[in-house]
Amino acid sequence: MGRVAELAGVSVRTLHHYDEIGLVRPSARTAGRYRAYSGSDVERLREVLAYRRLGFGLREVADLVDDPSTDAAAHLRRLRGLLLERRDHADAMVAAIDRELKARAKGVKVTPEEQLEMLGAQLYDAIGGAYPATRRTEPRIAAQIWAALGDARTVLNVGAGTGSYEPADRDVIAVEPSAVMRGQRPAGSAPCVAAAAENLPFVDQSFDVAMAVSTVHHWGDPIAGLREMRRVARRVVVLTFDTDEPGWQDRFWLTRDYLPEFASVLAEFPSLAGLTDAIGARAEPVPVPWDCADGLFEAYWRRPRAYLEDHVRRAMSVWTRVGPEAEQRAVRSLSDDLDSGRWVERNCDLANLDAADLGLRLLIA
Repeated sequence: MGRVAELAGVSVRTLHHYDEIGLVRPSARTAGRYRAYSGSDVERLREVLAYRRLGFGLREVADLVDDPSTDAAAHLRRLRGLLLERRDHADAMVAAIDRELKARAKGVKVTPEEQLEMLGAQLYDAIGGAYPATRRTEPRIAAQIWAALGDARTVLNVGAGTGSYEPADRDVIAVEPSAVMRGQRPAGSAPCVAAAAENLPFVDQSFDVAMAVSTVHHWGDPIAGLREMRRVARRVVVLTFDTDEPGWQDRFWLTRDYLPEFASVLAEFPSLAGLTDAIGARAEPVPVPWDCADGLFEAYWRRPRAYLEDHVRRAMSVWTRVGPEAEQRAVRSLSDDLDSGRWVERNCDLANLDAADLGLRLLIA
C-alpha cells in the first residue's frame, strides 16, 4: 500500500479510507499474505483519483467507476473530455487576465463585471449561456441537413451544444464536451455523452449517420474528429466553412470591412479539400436566409444593426477569439457607417436578396 500511495501521489491514509468505504479495495496478496493491489485494482484507483482531481465527490466517483456500461477505455475518453473542458476554462481565464492587465497598464478602470471575467464566465457562462437566446434551429438550413441524413434511423450528433438541428424523428445520441452546453439542453432532448470528437466512446459502425453542425472549428484536431465520425457511423454529415475559395474573407461585408482578424481565427483550420478528403465527402453550399433564425456569425448579413447588440455577439465564438480590442473597433466602425449611411452605400446590392452564400458548406459522405 505504501508503494502504491507513493506512485499515486496520495497518502496511505487516503488509500485506507478508500478501502474502508469500499471504493478501492486491494484484492491481491503478497508472499507474506499482506493485502496488495492487483492490476485491476490499480486501474480502478487510477480512475478514482482522476475523477477526484477533477473535483468529483466520493459518492459521484463511486457511481462513475461502478457504472457497468463503462469500460476502462470509456473512462479514459470521458476523462479526456473533462480535461479538455478544464483546459478551455484555463485558456479563457488566461485570456481574461491578459485583457485586464492591458487595461490596467493603460490606466483604464476595470469594472466589477470585467474582474469576474477572469473566472471564465465571459467564455462559458456568457457565451455558452447566450446560446439559448439567439442560437436555435433555422428551418431552411435544418431541411438541408436532415435531407442529407437520408433514411438514417440512428444518429450521433457530435459537438451537439444545446441541441439545435437534432432531428426529432430519429434515434439520436449527442456528444458534447462542455458542461455548460450540456446543462442547457432542453428537457426531453437526446441523451448526451461528455466526450470529445477526437475520441468518441463508441464501437465501429455504431450509427447509421454521424452529424456535426457548426462545431468542427472548435475541435482541437478537426481531421481526427471527422475520421472518428467516419469510424463510428456508416455515413457522415457536417456543416462547416469553406476557406479554399480565393478571397473568401471578402464574401461577407463584416469580415471584409470591419473584422479582418477573422482570417487569423481560421488560419490553422484545415482546408475544405482537406476536410472532404478525410472522409471522402462532397460539399454542398448552404445559403444563409436573410431572416435566419439561428444567430450564427453570418446570420445577420442583411440586418447589420444586430451586430451592435452585445447579447447577439456573445453567442458567437468569433468575437471572443479576436479579442475585445478588435471587437470594440469593429462595432464602433460599423455603428458609425450605419449612422452615416455608408454601410447602405457599400451594400445596397444585398437589399433584394433572400439568401446569401457566405461560405457555409455541408459535407456529405
